[in-house]
Formats: sequence, C-alpha cells, structure tokens
Amino acid sequence: MNIVSIGIRVAAALVLSATLVSATENRPVDWDDLINQSAQTFEDPFRDLSYDQIFDVRTVFQKRQDLENPSLTDDARTEAETALNETLARLAEAEIDADWLISQRWIVAERRQKAATAANPLLDGKTVTLAGFAIQAPPEDDGTRIVYLVPERGMCSHMPPPNANQMVRAVVEGDWSPKTLHEPVRLTGKLSIEETQQSFHIVDGSVQMNASYVLDVTQVETIEDMRKSQQANDWATSHAKRLRASGKLYGPKQGVSE
Repeated sequence: MNIVSIGIRVAAALVLSATLVSATENRPVDWDDLINQSAQTFEDPFRDLSYDQIFDVRTVFQKRQDLENPSLTDDARTEAETALNETLARLAEAEIDADWLISQRWIVAERRQKAATAANPLLDGKTVTLAGFAIQAPPEDDGTRIVYLVPERGMCSHMPPPNANQMVRAVVEGDWSPKTLHEPVRLTGKLSIEETQQSFHIVDGSVQMNASYVLDVTQVETIEDMRKSQQANDWATSHAKRLRASGKLYGPKQGVSE
C-alpha cells in the first residue's frame, strides 16, 4: 500500500469519526431552532390587511353565499345585496380585490399550515437539550411516560396550543413526571422529526396536541435539580425569576440564587 492510499484512508477515517461525534454530540437548542426557516417565507396577501378589511372580505363571501339561497326572502335578498355592494365599494376604494383574495384563501391556508408544521431537518436524529414547560400526557400502553414540552407557560390550558413545530412529544424512560402543570424543565435526548397527534384532558377540557418532533429523553433537569447542584446558568436563573415574579412557585430563599 503506497503512502497516498494510506493518506486517503486516514483522511476518510477522520471524516467518519467527526461525523459520528457530531451525530451524538449534545447540542443546546432554542425554540426558534426547531422551525424550518425556509418554509416561513411565502406570499400571504392577507398579511397586510387590517382586521376590518379581512372582515369585509369574509362579508363578501358570506353575502354571496346567502344570495345563492333560493329560499331567501325578498327583504333578506335586498339587505344582502345592499351589504354586498357597500362592502365591495369599500374594498375597491382601498384597492383590494376581494374576488382574488377569496380565490387565494385555501392556497394561503396550505402555506400557513406548512409554515406551522415544518421542522428543521438539520436537527433530525441529533442529541439536543431544550428548555421549556412540561405537560403530563397519558402514558403509552406499555406504561412509558409521555410529556409534551411547550415554549411558554399556559399553552394548551389557558392559552391555545403552539404550532406543531413548537411542540415536542417527549418519551421519558424512568419514573420522572412533572409535579405541576407547565413545570419548567430542561430535557436532553435524541430528537426526531415525526408528526404525532394526541388528544387528552387538560384543565378545562380535551386538547388536540399536534407535535412535529419526538424526543427520546435521556436526561431531565428541573429548577430544583439546578438549585441542588449549584449550577448557575441562564436557563435556571431566568425561569426562577419568572416564577418568583408570578408568585406561583419558589420564594427568594427557595429559588435559584442570583
């Protein structure tokens, strides 16, 4: 074997080694990292409309549907035609083409759906660490614990669920489970792009949980863990401040030292 062949094999081995290390290396990520940014830029003609203008476009669509009803009374038909003409005139004055916007509604809805669900392919299969708020879900049939991680406290209970690419279904091996709803936590594990759907009861009723990611958790860190281990970091400190300010958890002597 000549020197060139040996050099090529050594180089190949080094590249493979670097690839294996990068695939298993723990990577701290933020919620913005989960979003596929390439899917966020698209033409949305509704984006720059005011609330009143969007309402007017809906009115045009609804009044036209009303006028197609053969059982509509003469008075109701006159009222619908008047409202339709007034609304069309108002939109035309603002140089808004209601007919074109109505024709684009499903196209735009599809684009928005893609933007809300598209996951970052660069994170697929990576070992990551992500901080958020944990929501306990019913366990799987074999007893495996399931937790949903969301970026803000209150989501899925007092606030609507986040977009699917801002929700992570976490599979927890072990006996850890959140002590409270929306417990602040930091999870580490292998992140996979996998769309899941699950409905279960949270506070006031059943909530549809749509997630673009699944995280196989290997490590769980709570604020209490951080306090005990004396690890001062931005995550623990910021969450402790927010919780302390809300008066819901951790007093000055119990929280993470500042």
